[in-house]
This record gives sequence, structure tokens and C-alpha cells, in this order.
Amino acid sequence: MQLYKNYLVQDHFHSLEDFQQNFKVKVPDNFNFAYDVVDEYARLEPQKTALVWINDEGNHHTFSYLDLKEKSEATASYFQSLGIQRGDKVMLILKRRYEFWFACLALHRLGATAIPATHLLTSKDIIYRCKAASIKAIVCVGEALVLEHIQKAQPLCPSLEIKISIGPDLPPDWEDFQAGIQQAPPFVKPELPSENSDLLYLYFTSGTTGQPKMVAHDYTYPLSHIITASFWHNVKEDGRHLTVADTGWAKAVWGKLYGQMLAGCSVFVYEHQKFHPGELLKVLSDYKVTSFCAPPTIYRFLIREDLSQYDLSALKYCTTAGEALNPKVYDTFYQQTGIRLMEAFGQTETAVQLATFPWMAPKPGSMGIPVPIYDIDLLKPDGTSCEDGEQGQIIIRVGEKSPLGLFKGYYRDEVQTRQVWQNGIYYTGDIAWRDEDGYYWFVGRADDVIKSSGYRIGPFEVESALMTHPAVVECAVTGAPDEIRGQVVKATIVLAPGRSASEELKKEIQNHVKQITAPYKYPRIIEFVAELPKTISGKIRRVEIRGEERKN
Repeated sequence: MQLYKNYLVQDHFHSLEDFQQNFKVKVPDNFNFAYDVVDEYARLEPQKTALVWINDEGNHHTFSYLDLKEKSEATASYFQSLGIQRGDKVMLILKRRYEFWFACLALHRLGATAIPATHLLTSKDIIYRCKAASIKAIVCVGEALVLEHIQKAQPLCPSLEIKISIGPDLPPDWEDFQAGIQQAPPFVKPELPSENSDLLYLYFTSGTTGQPKMVAHDYTYPLSHIITASFWHNVKEDGRHLTVADTGWAKAVWGKLYGQMLAGCSVFVYEHQKFHPGELLKVLSDYKVTSFCAPPTIYRFLIREDLSQYDLSALKYCTTAGEALNPKVYDTFYQQTGIRLMEAFGQTETAVQLATFPWMAPKPGSMGIPVPIYDIDLLKPDGTSCEDGEQGQIIIRVGEKSPLGLFKGYYRDEVQTRQVWQNGIYYTGDIAWRDEDGYYWFVGRADDVIKSSGYRIGPFEVESALMTHPAVVECAVTGAPDEIRGQVVKATIVLAPGRSASEELKKEIQNHVKQITAPYKYPRIIEFVAELPKTISGKIRRVEIRGEERKN
């Protein structure tokens, strides 16, 4: 059974045109994923597999929908006993532990707000988030460093009342999650658990240009991921889908929860301490994963392995997002597996915006075409629409009713919300261009576009060219001030092991870029560094590099 069909006006599409014209989601009043999807599966197909979880220590758990219902109800009852209720903000620092699914669904049952977070947060990060969101409780992995940061932060977090550890460590003043759900009384469903306008999630942005903002999504948000799973990931009923994302990031609920379950496909979770491409390939082989999603970086590592050593016959569909896909990676993966990598683009503020769908031939490096739930356009700085081939900012036109999956705004920040949401238009801040076939191609963040001698140069294309040089392991392209040209292209580069910085290597890299892309885009300035400044999510802080350049 695929419950997503209950929420579509038309549940089958025979062509891309049919999909674009007729895809429409019916949003019921007071939709709640825990009751309307998880519990409905538990009623109709109680033994249907919902979640398959393994880790790199050989542990394995399979949860049916009946299991998931019972576990999330016990967790909700436990949370109730601690005083957590509708509207409360609860931070979840749970890595890829299966307790994340119990806790998330339990918060849905109570009408509370989940705030997924990475285990990489420091005490300073936790203090900022607790104060910004008035966080009442934190549920976290019982690992020494995580517990230490929270303990250190608590005295400066007046709203933080409850600390819950799922183990293995349990400090004296912490609540015991495992004992709590085992001893919880039968769950009593609140009379009105939630309304569609309630806050389901608060996601903190990466903070690439300043302090992280709080992205607010309401209780209808899960329905926007019907497109993500069924028409981008192309998951199949009773298949196994693996998205590699950690639960601290929004990408996790794109690929590890809502759309997959709505499509009747089990969520496959691989918890590991450190990424090893060979071990991931073995997992894909041994557990017969049928669909897989990862950023291009992961695929770059996978194709370095001997894929013929793994039985990937069950794997039918692969997707990628997060950065543009290098055509060489696409070609190599296709040659070795026969699988075409299908790209997409979206933001924490939205569901998937642009995607390559099953009816389409992918163009490696392209994000695809607009999804049916969003009215997407490209706007020039003067506010007019771009012609094909012209660069402009990706925007979503918003009618009388906000489209499904679009955030409610930045929580407690009307100024930032108004900056991106004006006159019925949401400005994504991302620059792209569209080709004659309607495919969109990423250029860069609006703040990152370099204006040199009248040219508008997107850093992403230059970075992609740089990354094809064997000496470059990582890079960031920014604009550096120049009296004659206004700005010139600067590349800040981390070299591969065994390579040494030299003037000769700079010239070699510059000439390499001139061969790969338009010569005027080559980096006139190259700086070799040991590492690039990044956010805790691993995104490069180009604003910091530009700031250093201005100081000089």
C-alpha cells in the first residue's frame, strides 16, 4: 500500500507533461503524520516494514509499522510525564540512532516542535539555539563530548528544563530515555494533537553568512515530500531506500522519513562512526538496498572502488544533491552500474524545488526542472524574468495560499523574513540559468557571484573546473577587490597529499581552468591553505574568506 495516493487528486502519471499539469496534493484539516500515516499503516498492514537499522558494529533492528506506532506512543507518553506538551520546543541530537524516529513521531503526537541538531554543536552553539528558540528539552546520544557541551551550556539556558540521554552514558542529573519508555503508561492521545499551522520543525540554517536563522515548517510539511520520494528518489513499495544524511540536517527527513513511508518504501539507516566507501558498498550489496541518495562527494569516493566486487543488482535508482555533479563522476558511475544519477535542488526553507524526474534524460551538472508544487522563475536584478541562457535569482511566486513545503518564515525574525519574502515572492538567494530545454544550472549564491570587467562569474563553475585538477582536493572561489576590473577571481585551495605549493603549480592550475571553462573565468589569484573555514554543517564560509581579503 502506498498511502501517498490518498493525498493526490490524481495518483498516476503517464508522462512528464501529465505530472507537471496534474500533480496536486489534497491537504486535510489537522494533518498529523504520526496518526494519519504511521498509525494507518499499523492498522492496515501492521507487519509492513517501516525502518531497517544497522550500525558498523554488526547490530541490526527491523521495525514494522506496528512497532513504530507502539514505540512512538511509549515515547510520547514518557515525554508527557516529563511535562512536554503541544508547542514545546525539543532539540534532538541523535545522530543516526533509531531513537530519532521514536522521538520525532512522539513529538508529532503531542503537537510539539522538533529541532534536529548535529552532535558537532559546541556549548556556545547550544546556548545560542536554546535562547533563540526557548528550547525546553534536549534528547541526545549519551556520548561524553555531547553531554559535556550540554552540561556546560545549561547554566546559560534559562528555558532548558529537561535533559534526556538515550545512552550509553547517563549522568546523575539526566533523565533515562530507555527506562522512561519501558515504564511509560499507555499513551492517551490529546483531544486536538495539532493543527496544520502549528510548528512541526525549527531548523537552524548553516550560518554561512551570519548567525544561523530558524526555519519554521508547519505540520503539512511531510506531504511536500511526496515529490521527493516518489518522483525524484523514485522509491518503490516494499523497497529499501538509503539516504546518507545525518538526522541533524533537514536532508534527513527528505530521505529518511516522510516521503519514503508515504510511498510504502522502508527507510534503511546505516549508522557509522566514519565513512568508508568500501563498507558502504558492502552494506548496499548485503542488504539489497533498492534506491540510494548521497551528495556527489560520496559518489566520487564510490567510483574509486572496484564496484565489480559488490552485488549491486538490487540497486535500481540513485539520486544526488547538495552540489553540482561532475560529468566525469556521472559517466564513470553509469559505466560501472548502468544507473543514471538524477540530480535535484532544494533548501532547508523548502521541499525539493528543481529535480530530474524519471521521464527525463539527466544532464550531468543540471538541477533539473521546476517541481509542480512551486511556481519558479529566474529574476534579473531589475525584477524582470530571465530569458533562456541569462543568469538570475531563483524565486518562488506565492499566490493567495502559500505552497506546500514552503517555510512559514524565520522564527522570531521578521526582518530576515521580509528580506527574502517580498510582494508575494520568495527569493532563494541562489543564482542559476536555464537552458533551451528548461533545465536549470546552478551558478552560486547571490552574495557569492563575482562581477569582473562587466562579466558575472559564478564561483561554482570555477570550483568545478578546479576540482578536476589532480592537485586540488578542496577549493573555494571568491571575488577579490581590483582597482581596474572591480573584482577578480580568487581561488583558495587545499592541496592533495604529496603536492606542494609553488608558482609553477599556480600557473598549471590557471591554465587547466582556462581549458575547462571560459578563459576569462580563470583565477587570477591563487592561495594555498591547509584548510577552508567552514560551518558545523561543513559548508564553506566564503564570507569569511572575502572578509580576510578586504582586510588585506
